[in-house]
Amino acid sequence: MAKLYFNFSTMNAGKSTVLLQASHNYIERGMKTYLLTAQLDDRAGVGRIESRIGIGADADTYQAATDLFAKIKERLEQGPCSCVFIDEAQFLTAEQVWQLARAVDDLSVPIMCYGLRVDFQGQLFPGSAALLALADEMREVRTICHCGKKATMVIRKAEDGTVLTDGDQVAIGGNERYVSLCRRHWREAVGDTAG
Repeated sequence: MAKLYFNFSTMNAGKSTVLLQASHNYIERGMKTYLLTAQLDDRAGVGRIESRIGIGADADTYQAATDLFAKIKERLEQGPCSCVFIDEAQFLTAEQVWQLARAVDDLSVPIMCYGLRVDFQGQLFPGSAALLALADEMREVRTICHCGKKATMVIRKAEDGTVLTDGDQVAIGGNERYVSLCRRHWREAVGDTAG
C-alpha cells in the first residue's frame, strides 16, 4: 500500500544522504525511482541532490507553480517507478502537498519527502506544516547540538557570524550560514532570555 512519508529534521542532519541511500536501495534491487528537488536550491547545481558527505544524483525540479500530481502521473506513464523521492520538501506549497497525497491515493505510488520542519525563527515552513498534517508516516532524522542534546532548531548567521533574528523565511545556504541547536541553545542564541 502506497503512503506519503515525511522525513524531517534541522539543517545538516543528513536528510539528503538518507534520501539518496533509500533511492539507491531501490535501484540496487532493479527498481526505478523518481527524484525531485526544489529548483531554487541550486547549491549543487539546478536539478542536483547532493549530500555534504559527497554523494549525489540528478533530479527533476519543481517550483511553487508546478503541478506535482501531473508531473508524477506523466513520469509513471513513461514506465515503472517504485518510489518518488522529494528533497527540500519544506519549499512545497500546501496545495502541492495535497497533490502528493492525491498521487499516493490515486496513482498508488509511495512518496518520500525530506525537508526541514522549522525555519531559523522557529516557525513551520508551509510545506512542512502541510506534510505534518497529511503524511501517513513521519520520521525524524536526528542530529545533535554542540552540547550533545538533540537539535530541533536552527539559527541563521550573517557573514560576520552574528545571529540573525529576522529576514526572509527562505535563504539558501549550508554550514556557512546555518547551525542546528537544541531549543535551549537556540533561545540563548536569539536572545530569548525571558523567564
